Amino acid sequence: MADKSPSSQPPRTTAAVEDYLERIRELIQKKGYARVVDIAAELKISQASVTTMIQRLDAEGLVKYEKYRGMVLTTAGEEVAKRIAHRHELLTNFLRQFGIDETVIAHDVEGMEHHVSPETFSAIEALSRYLTANPTVVAKIKKDL
Repeated sequence: MADKSPSSQPPRTTAAVEDYLERIRELIQKKGYARVVDIAAELKISQASVTTMIQRLDAEGLVKYEKYRGMVLTTAGEEVAKRIAHRHELLTNFLRQFGIDETVIAHDVEGMEHHVSPETFSAIEALSRYLTANPTVVAKIKKDL
């Protein structure tokens, strides 16, 4: 069982913070860098709003931001971004097993990834592993949908 001491827990974050960190990580992976203008375009919000949030993330130690240059994730920011990316991928793959429309999955996962408790997420993860190992169970469930 994992150590549950406070020092091993990632920082507590809001859905908005997680969305920003997830987008920053995706942009860095895709383009090699992340800038305010790119994040604003991805999230469809103003550059001023993005700048305000990036300054907050910098103050909280989740990103290292240099005005007019861009940003990088700190170790803590990368941890949160990886956790959210893992949740996103697992929930997406879990729902895909049932043949749910991709547009519906994308919409639902955006909300679920931020609001599912660690305990429920662990249960979904275990169920997903079971279903992957037992495709006949998935086929039976699909018939009932």
